[in-house]
Amino acid sequence: MDRLSVTYHLDVEDAAAEERAQAVALEQTVEVPRVVVRDAFFEKEVMGSVESLERSEDGGYQARLSYPLGATALEPAQFLNVMFGNSSLHADVRLLDFEAPPAATAALGGPRHGLSGLRQRLAAPERPLTCTAIKPMGLSSPALAELCGTFARAGIDVIKDDHGLADQSWSRFEERVPACVRAVREAADATGHEALYAPNLIGTPTRVLEKLRIAQQEGASAVLVSPMLLGLPFFQELCQRAELPVLAHPALGGALRIAPQTLFGKLFRLFGADAVIYVSFGSRFSQSREACGELAQNLRRPWHSVRPALPVPAGGIRVESVPEVVDFYGRDVMLLVGGDLQIEGGALLERSRAFVASVREAGALPEAEPA
Repeated sequence: MDRLSVTYHLDVEDAAAEERAQAVALEQTVEVPRVVVRDAFFEKEVMGSVESLERSEDGGYQARLSYPLGATALEPAQFLNVMFGNSSLHADVRLLDFEAPPAATAALGGPRHGLSGLRQRLAAPERPLTCTAIKPMGLSSPALAELCGTFARAGIDVIKDDHGLADQSWSRFEERVPACVRAVREAADATGHEALYAPNLIGTPTRVLEKLRIAQQEGASAVLVSPMLLGLPFFQELCQRAELPVLAHPALGGALRIAPQTLFGKLFRLFGADAVIYVSFGSRFSQSREACGELAQNLRRPWHSVRPALPVPAGGIRVESVPEVVDFYGRDVMLLVGGDLQIEGGALLERSRAFVASVREAGALPEAEPA
């Protein structure tokens, strides 16, 4: 029988570890004391079981539990519920990792385009890719479109709305999207470089689906979504509906006790993200090289039928640090540099071109071992 394997960190003392692990197995499935479950059916088909329990180097224990796959109903919300529903409410439990059998990965889908699909759309089969965001919030739609055109003329591959751009009075979604699409197309006519523009989809499910329709109708090349703001089950459905590649943004991802390598590197990919933005080492956010390397590896490694997704390190990367970042991640990466491109006032085009040139030059170096 197929089982879902989940690894937790339990912040407990030695004497309580076994009992706590068993309690999580019950909490995530039958949610009653063990003595209540008397029928053998429940133990075989429903209940979780403790597969291993090991002391962690940093204190507490790592517990690997497995659950019958049937308990997930092969449905995204219930999949999450079995992994970490009630136990996420316990301060002593963190979700570290999971392994899903082929039946689960096939049911949840994964990326429709993925790393190779994005490369194909950009006609860039090998080199590292570039990305930026139009911002700050508060600019009008014409001003944001002008930024979009400048970035496209500089040769940047993917130009996305900042995740804070919604449907504010100073830049309505319905006016911003066609304006930015026109700017990118005009730049392509002038330079021959076809950038992808990704508007931000945010709002209630009904409004997000309407925005998706508008984005596709107006000729956007991709879309940006924040899975944790919209909800992961809706995000999974959106990815299956969207004809365009989906870039996932990490906003609100720090609110849960789930390891970023698992949330961004595995769940976002499994639920359909073609590319995943995350905070990298050397940014304004605290993230270790080890965690970043594992996250990127989770996005790209072979995983049953799930297509590899594209890692997009971000969070305040500077143009000057591009060679180090590319050397760390290898060529299958898309660097997102945002505000740093705008720090020199009137030199936006020049600094953007320097960013593109630096990424391409770094990618032309002898291949580094991917992290």
